[in-house]
Amino acid sequence: MARTPDNDQSLIASGINQNNNGNIESDQDSLSTHSRTSYELNYNSEEEEEKQRLINQVLTLQKTLDDLSHRVDTVKEENFKLRSENQVLGQYIENLMAASNVFQMTNK
Repeated sequence: MARTPDNDQSLIASGINQNNNGNIESDQDSLSTHSRTSYELNYNSEEEEEKQRLINQVLTLQKTLDDLSHRVDTVKEENFKLRSENQVLGQYIENLMAASNVFQMTNK
């Protein structure tokens, strides 16, 4: 369709525009494009928020895992020390019992 001032006015009144490339687009197409762009921006924003939330969650879980790993190491060390102390105390008690007359076997 050739552009004339009369055609332009009637097209504008009917909600149809001709862009610089000579392509005709309706206001509805323009709104649809705007809505689509708005939706994509909103979707990208939501996607970024979700991504950031997941990154934060992963970092929190990594820190928790690191803390638990350190705690396990600490408990293992404490357990080893307590086992060693128990062996020393057990040997000490056995030596006391061997040296004491009370715990000696009697011959009848």
